[in-house]
Amino acid sequence: MKNLVVAQSGGPTVAINATLAGIVERAITSGMIDKIYGAKHGIKGLLDDQVVEIGSRLTHPDELYRLTHTPSSALGSCRFKLGTPEEKPEQYEAIFRCLRKYDIGYVIYIGGNDSMDTVEKLSEYAKIHAPDIAVMGAPKTIDNDLCGMDHSPGFLSAAKYVATTFAELSCDCNVYDVPSVTIVEVMGRNAGWLTATSVLAREKPGDAPHLIYLPEVPFEREKFVADVKEKMQTHRAVIVAISEGIHNPDGSYVSAGFGVTQTDAFGHQALTGANRVLEHIVRTEIGCKCRAIELSLMQRCAAHLASETDLAESRILGEIALDRAIHGESGLIAVLNRVSEDPYRIAFGTVPASEVANRERKVPRDWINEAGNDVTEPMLHYLRPLMGEREVARPGHLSLI
Repeated sequence: MKNLVVAQSGGPTVAINATLAGIVERAITSGMIDKIYGAKHGIKGLLDDQVVEIGSRLTHPDELYRLTHTPSSALGSCRFKLGTPEEKPEQYEAIFRCLRKYDIGYVIYIGGNDSMDTVEKLSEYAKIHAPDIAVMGAPKTIDNDLCGMDHSPGFLSAAKYVATTFAELSCDCNVYDVPSVTIVEVMGRNAGWLTATSVLAREKPGDAPHLIYLPEVPFEREKFVADVKEKMQTHRAVIVAISEGIHNPDGSYVSAGFGVTQTDAFGHQALTGANRVLEHIVRTEIGCKCRAIELSLMQRCAAHLASETDLAESRILGEIALDRAIHGESGLIAVLNRVSEDPYRIAFGTVPASEVANRERKVPRDWINEAGNDVTEPMLHYLRPLMGEREVARPGHLSLI
């Protein structure tokens, strides 16, 4: 029998360990896997021979349950871009030397669109140099920007946190009798899916968030000021949802006004501070009380608001990825797609890694209103079956004044 190695890469989520649990469970029940290994900190674990045996620690259902409900990446993570075999042959030699050392026949890599670039490169290399080794991908990202699937594992839990937080903020921001604006920054570099889920906090028209800005539409300073002023005519406390990646008409990120210039291994600019830029605009051009809030890491580690649907789907995707590898497939990504909305049902399958790697699925323009400051009914139609009343933990809205 062959051995298995699993690695996790990119930004952690509440559900990424559920996928790992699904992989381990399928490995145990298949009868086709001898030892189960984990690579520390993603692909760097295979490059540096930092591999640990994890199967013996996860043999009991209670242990797999605990793993499923543990947020973040239990194996550690990384943001490391592999070169091509032509550019960096030594990287591939080191990785496959490590795989041979541990008699690995199956590699499952859990990650987002950048991580699937690793899956594609390793699987293509293996076809020529190690055809007995299968390399498969299992998806994850709170950004919900992966192509080839209806929604991304990790997204539902992050969405539940975002929607619940906006509902709670609405209660807090409305206690004072002075006009105020609250700018809430949500993760999302080039795709605004997660920010859009703030709309689920609304129970009736006019509820917060009152304005929603996504990176799919260029951000215009003058229009933003006019939008806020208009909302302040009917709302004492205006709450605004923005994606971290909102950008100016010239393509520069709004957060660049906060002096951010760092980039990661994939060339992505580190984003933070767009809310501070907008806070400054409100204070100087409107002159009212303003508060800037960044949800930051809480969006991807809030296990107390984990979506049970998310955990269940993520675990099955892990099972699918390994099952397909055991049956001789390689270079594919496990995916899920919606087949029914009422009742909500999905079907699982696979797509080539090339259809996911380095690609981003953005919010369709017609899912954003013409003014570029809110979402439209198609977005709600998409989100409601995924979340609905059962997921958004709204506080009470009883007011005595």
